[in-house]
Amino acid sequence: MSFDFTPLLRPDLPPAAPGRREGFPRYNFVGGHNDAEHFPVEGFIEASRSVLTREGPTLAHYGVGDGPLGYRPLRQFVADTLRQRTGMDGSADDVLIVSGSLQALDLVNAVFVGEGDTVIVEEATYQGAISRLQRLGANVVGAPLDDGGIRMDSLDAILSDLKSKGVTPKYIYTVPTVQNPTGSVMTEDRRLELLRLARAYDTVIFEDDCYADLTFDGTRPRSIRALDDGGQQVVYCGSFSKTIAPALRLGFLVADWPLMSRILPMKTDAGTDALSQMIMAEYCATDFDDHVTALQQTLKVKCETMIETLAAEFGTAAEVAMPEGGIVVWVTLPDNVDTMKLYEAALEEGVAINPGEEWMADAAAGKHRLRLCYASSTIEDIRGGVARLADVCRREFGVPVRSGNIER
Repeated sequence: MSFDFTPLLRPDLPPAAPGRREGFPRYNFVGGHNDAEHFPVEGFIEASRSVLTREGPTLAHYGVGDGPLGYRPLRQFVADTLRQRTGMDGSADDVLIVSGSLQALDLVNAVFVGEGDTVIVEEATYQGAISRLQRLGANVVGAPLDDGGIRMDSLDAILSDLKSKGVTPKYIYTVPTVQNPTGSVMTEDRRLELLRLARAYDTVIFEDDCYADLTFDGTRPRSIRALDDGGQQVVYCGSFSKTIAPALRLGFLVADWPLMSRILPMKTDAGTDALSQMIMAEYCATDFDDHVTALQQTLKVKCETMIETLAAEFGTAAEVAMPEGGIVVWVTLPDNVDTMKLYEAALEEGVAINPGEEWMADAAAGKHRLRLCYASSTIEDIRGGVARLADVCRREFGVPVRSGNIER
């Protein structure tokens, strides 16, 4: 007889995991997986050999002797790359290496957000950001989006309404470049207006730029932090998960010292894995740009295939705009489709999707939307998986009335 530990658990725990997972489904369109064929295996083998030969003994020390911010060559690479690509002025001492951007979110929340506090997010946004804020008991307010990012007139109205109630939001969370999940890119005019509003209402901007290197045309706008004189009102995070590999769990947080000095004590893991940092820095110093350029083109082709297949299989029943980069498409289906139920039915048929309600501040508004990640799938699997999804959706909801492919 097993011991029942349930009465001893904290009452505020999230739901238990549904079961032990055994591999991915046949057609896997969820999460933030990337293209396995583009992981630079040989490059990482060479980088590992080189850096371990030169600096391996430093692994005997916590933080390899570089202090709590992380391995200095990697921090220097991040600072230099952000300066070149986004116009952000700063040094390696403004960069904290973290265990993926999720840890960056946790650290920022740890210093800003308590139960009952208010945070403004984009109405459709990263599920991990929403769930973390909800777990903290925060009041999550969604700001409307269009194809240029947050609508600044709506944001102004939200901030004004909150102010009239005596509420100052702790921060405004935005994914301005290749927005997750819509794939839009915020214009520079809006970035400047967002800064103006943050100053006017005395709040912080949390800029999440995890997808910004993956624009299909290779261009990347100036970051909001770069546009902020001194950067003092913007905390910034990025990640190597989308450009190199998510399983390495390497990201970075950029902030000025007055804020960074409050964040550092909250990072209680004794440091992000140093070996991964060392290898990443060694590889990126010579190969990052070429790798990202090749990945951009691969993802563009996969995205085009996904959109073409959705059009062929769902017809006008599926509304989807071509994103400007990244690894996902955001799909709107007719109102009678419940994508949570579609998720359950599709999974039985070997197709995994992200139901839209998990990716919206107002879950009900996402009931008929879904997010599809195409990056890790082959062209053939994108076509086959979307066709099977259309069959399941027609069977469950009568949408589409007729799929594009009759014979499978």
